[in-house]
Amino acid sequence: MSFSLTWLPTVLRSAGLKVAEVPGWENHGTRDIGIIKGVMCHHTAGPQRGNMPSLGVVRDGTRRLSGPLSQLCLGRDGTFYIVAAGRANHAGRGEWQGETGGNSHFIGIEAENTGFDSGERDDFPWPEVQMDAYRRGCAAILKHIGQDAIMCCGHKEFALPRRRKIDPLFDMNVFRLEVTAIMNGTALPPTVIPRTDSDGRSTFRRGANGDFVKQIQAKVGTDVDGNFGPKTEAAVREFQRTQGLVPDGIVGPRTWSALDGVSASG
Repeated sequence: MSFSLTWLPTVLRSAGLKVAEVPGWENHGTRDIGIIKGVMCHHTAGPQRGNMPSLGVVRDGTRRLSGPLSQLCLGRDGTFYIVAAGRANHAGRGEWQGETGGNSHFIGIEAENTGFDSGERDDFPWPEVQMDAYRRGCAAILKHIGQDAIMCCGHKEFALPRRRKIDPLFDMNVFRLEVTAIMNGTALPPTVIPRTDSDGRSTFRRGANGDFVKQIQAKVGTDVDGNFGPKTEAAVREFQRTQGLVPDGIVGPRTWSALDGVSASG
């Protein structure tokens, strides 16, 4: 028998978002969830590389805490992974707007990010494609349950005692204003990466293949096989970080321009 949140994929897809359903998600949860009153935002504090490397941990849990650890995961490319339709162990003790039942009444979203904004594990700025999906996903869920953006909270805002949690490491007040604008229909449309640059080179991302991909691979220092897979995406992200670009793993005009300034490795 499926748990209650089987509406999640439909609501997210209806908002124009990318959705991947994890096998068995309809029956996954510690038990069924209660009445949904809000959305709780998290970051995974996981690896710096990869689109959604923390997916298995969120789905299965850890030695200290059984899974699922949220209902949704959000990859760096803006894909929502549906993990569970039931209750998840994502909140712990806390309170937001008078509601203390975080696990029972909030949908948890674990967005892939190290949670560091400096040092070797610096993962800022977040890819705009991921932040845009985060905002629009929260707006879609809140609209579906009939709640305003105030019922979108960060784990750091909910958790007690105060300062017990730091996630997500961005300004939740600004985030709620942006969610409100989406819900009201006043938000600007998301910025679309141009399909080609000034030299006519296409924008490339995971799943692409061909000679241009080989050029990219040679310049970012990964295996030159012409297939834009996860290793190539990780290498592109790392290159983008070194160039001060948004590390989204997508080779558009700005990344092509930066690649033009480096020699092929090997």
